[in-house]
Amino acid sequence: MNQQFGETYAGSVAKDHVLAELGGRTIEQALADGESAKRIWQAVVATFDVPAKLQ
Repeated sequence: MNQQFGETYAGSVAKDHVLAELGGRTIEQALADGESAKRIWQAVVATFDVPAKLQ
């Protein structure tokens, strides 16, 4: 997340951005619900323009 968004913005994305791929949850909510980090990152990649080297 930090490599993609920068340290400050990564926290904001995790806390505030609702991802449809996570069932309408934020990254923080999905982590709290026990969703795997790999699944969450796949949702981030599907939602944002993540460079191939970070996928």
